[in-house]
Amino acid sequence: MKAVFSALQLAHAPARFLSKGHIVGYPESPERARALLEGARQAGAHICAARRFADDTITAIHAEAYVEFLKTAHGAWRAIEGAGPELMPSLRPAYPMLMEPKHIMGRAGMFMMDFSCAITEKTWSSVQASAMTALTAADLVLKGERVSYALCRPPGHHAYAAQAGGFCYLNNSALAAQYLRSAHERVAILDIDVHHGNGTQAIFYQRPDVLTVSLHADPADYYPFYWGSETESGEGEGKGYNMNLPLPLGSGDHAWLNALDTALDNVSAYNPGALVIALGLDAHEADPLKGGTVTQGGFARLAEMIASLGLPTVIVQEGGYLTEHLPDNLAMFLAAYEGALPEAVNDV
Repeated sequence: MKAVFSALQLAHAPARFLSKGHIVGYPESPERARALLEGARQAGAHICAARRFADDTITAIHAEAYVEFLKTAHGAWRAIEGAGPELMPSLRPAYPMLMEPKHIMGRAGMFMMDFSCAITEKTWSSVQASAMTALTAADLVLKGERVSYALCRPPGHHAYAAQAGGFCYLNNSALAAQYLRSAHERVAILDIDVHHGNGTQAIFYQRPDVLTVSLHADPADYYPFYWGSETESGEGEGKGYNMNLPLPLGSGDHAWLNALDTALDNVSAYNPGALVIALGLDAHEADPLKGGTVTQGGFARLAEMIASLGLPTVIVQEGGYLTEHLPDNLAMFLAAYEGALPEAVNDV
């Protein structure tokens, strides 16, 4: 298996995060990427460098004004006398805006959903590199690789077309799916992060050409709270092409594997030409965000079940936070996935 990585992703390193009323260290740290890289190597993956893609590969998913904000926000912020090193919004429009703000604080509130997406001097370069990592992995699959792994950091599945949130700035899984659409009439995204992929859902909610399926801890009790119920099935032409499978907070292997059975039935019925796995490892029993109790063996079984579809697949890294188990969890998933590919796929 080829694994794509860019060291530019390590430069994004905010210092602060608001958690339970406290300012704490930022959990989506560069050390996550280093640990995941170790895991990819443990699985025997061949590490490849991300390459550059044209700007329109990003604006195929994200609004141009939003992308321009991400590029320029930190410079505008630092031009304010007394501004700190990181841009964090202090207000947001609670109701539909009657005018579009020019000031950086107003624009930050418009484009940033929560306090988890601080913008530093190096954020854009890392965010762009993360997107290019996903696109490179998708390109490898279009060129004949049956499965590739994109070590994306920052993650992406909470990012909307024009809004950052949940440590996510550009939606890497959506970008990969859109890129795969250039060769496939239908693409499916299967999100197994412990958090609902609300940004991914919103991006494709009115589209029938990309099926979105998400397994996650029930958002009635867990981030992102406002999206991810089983009643959300799409709108307009996209009606019936979104499936949410919320699980009770703290669910373990049995619940996740049963939900995946249902998810895979839906993916198979859709008959996509390619698959994007939004891979979160944060449902693990030791993950500090405490949303699930999946074991390493559980991750291996999830991988084996998904691999049985035999689809050309891009695995895009989403969540999974620092513990001693993080590299092993990834290694377990990647090795199990590759080992379970149908024989005809292994022969390619």
